[in-house]
Amino acid sequence: MKKYISRFHYLTQDLPHRSHIEQTEIACKAGANWVQYRCFSKPDEEMIQELHQVASICDDWGATLILTDHYHLLDKVDAQGVHIEDMQADFVQIRKIISDEKTLGASANTIANIERISKSGVVDYAGCGPFAHTDTKPNDLPLLETEGYREISTKMKALNIGLPILAIGGVKSEDTEALMQSGIYGIAVSSAINLAENPAEAIKDFYKKIY
Repeated sequence: MKKYISRFHYLTQDLPHRSHIEQTEIACKAGANWVQYRCFSKPDEEMIQELHQVASICDDWGATLILTDHYHLLDKVDAQGVHIEDMQADFVQIRKIISDEKTLGASANTIANIERISKSGVVDYAGCGPFAHTDTKPNDLPLLETEGYREISTKMKALNIGLPILAIGGVKSEDTEALMQSGIYGIAVSSAINLAENPAEAIKDFYKKIY
């Protein structure tokens, strides 16, 4: 089942000064049509309570809601899918659990990761990164930079892989145009919006450059 995948993915994050609910409301009001709820600071029951409100906001604005990793909550909240950050995950098994109706995204860093994801036959898109240094998700993976996405896009064409690829990890507004010209499908952003002086304006700025 082919799914709609936005070219711009907005990710919430654990912030001391703004809840995931407030982040979602700001994003949706500013025009975000794809919200990824990325929370690692709360137990399931707290997340479920929060997600009911997050889902309601997304529903009001017609935005797709994706959960980061917590696919075991999909039967408890009104979300449209899940994004799995574990690059070694069993995507076929996860797909069996979440059903064909839900969107399944996966994380990647290399063309080998993308090949594995594509060969699973069950993943709808991949978030590939990190593009640059990021404090949102500290890791020791190689930074791809624009040239890395260009190389990945070229190899994907040669291998006839049509999976939508989104750049993620340290992406700033000024990086957008070059990234979109590298052959990738879209961009996923967290801190460049959530830590901006005016998050709503930051979202609108990204949208103008992507679309």
